[in-house]
Amino acid sequence: MAADGTERTPARDAAGGTGPVPAGDGTRAVRAGLPDPVKHEPALPGPVFAAHFHLPGDATGPYRYGRDENPTWTLLERAISELEAPFGVAGQPGPNAATAGESADGGPAETLVFASGMAAISATLFSQLRAGDTVVLPADGYQVLPLVREQLTAYGIEVRTAPTAGDAQLDVLDGARLLWIETPSNPGLDVCDLRRMIDTAHAQGTLVAVDNTLATPLGQRPLELGADFSVASATKQLTGHGDVLLGYVSCRDSATATAVRRWRKIIGAIPGPMEAWLAHRSLATLQLRADRQCTTALTVAEALRTRPEVSGLRYPGLPDDPAHPVAARQMRRFGCVVSFTLPSREHAERFLDALTLVDDATSFGGVRSTAERRRRWGGDPVPEGFIRLSVGIEDPDDLVRDILNALDQLTV
Repeated sequence: MAADGTERTPARDAAGGTGPVPAGDGTRAVRAGLPDPVKHEPALPGPVFAAHFHLPGDATGPYRYGRDENPTWTLLERAISELEAPFGVAGQPGPNAATAGESADGGPAETLVFASGMAAISATLFSQLRAGDTVVLPADGYQVLPLVREQLTAYGIEVRTAPTAGDAQLDVLDGARLLWIETPSNPGLDVCDLRRMIDTAHAQGTLVAVDNTLATPLGQRPLELGADFSVASATKQLTGHGDVLLGYVSCRDSATATAVRRWRKIIGAIPGPMEAWLAHRSLATLQLRADRQCTTALTVAEALRTRPEVSGLRYPGLPDDPAHPVAARQMRRFGCVVSFTLPSREHAERFLDALTLVDDATSFGGVRSTAERRRRWGGDPVPEGFIRLSVGIEDPDDLVRDILNALDQLTV
């Protein structure tokens, strides 16, 4: 489907027939969501700034009012759908995989973009839950989840929590309307078995939403594993430049997307067209950035494991990390975040002050490396000296040298 609502032409395969053409992650990221080429027009049309659209006669057509739809969103939403769920059953391309993402059952995946990751999370939760329902959240998830829990409880929704590791959320799942999974968890980097969690939940009629922010669609595809929703803060590695606030929800099918779309209309938490266009532009380099960052993150983790002042080192890509066996089964890339603990708050702050190539900032996934002492926010159940380090695309040798030199300063 083109941005104007017309059908897109299927790609031609090597034999000259129409149908999906298999492609690697880099090719898909570069081509994701692009409209059919038009002579003398840009490959990615510029942002459409419009509060309203010409609408003579009946109120039909794809674009009516700027709070509901925008052509720039359409292209980005299609692009994310293609990355989040590009395959059908058993990893085989579905009949429409060249033009729209597919969920695990071969049906179309539908993506909705939001003004932020929290807007996407809120829309998913509050569109699906009612007073009297039960939801299971991770006890070790994103630090704003405790605030979400308070609000859900105020609305008469029962909230249960359990840690991510060991699939512990299954122990409190009985009778729940929705299971919310965050894997790898932020900031502890624990991992749960998505296939097991989803199958168990669906067997008792429970919906499953997966926060895929840390993994990105190139690292993990929750919809392909059967999840009903894949939710993420696109502020992080998906866009990767630290200059856009954005979130999205990719839904398994149109039925589940309808309620999320309605909630977006009600709360009006929509992205600006410039933000949506910047996000789409950034997707073209996602595979390059992700590969560089994941490779360097493993190098950094291996360097940190040799340091006596470092404890609690976590990175799912390390062969001896507790999460590695499960992560290796379901993840294609292990992410750009490394976490570890220094002896005290003072040690952590001195370490951060001594870094020259790593910014002290609270986000992750960007091209510039960042790190922070997570306990400063007070919302994460981590030690005072806990560091979350997001690896950027700097030269790996330079980055490792900077980190080790900062650790050396702790003993000076």
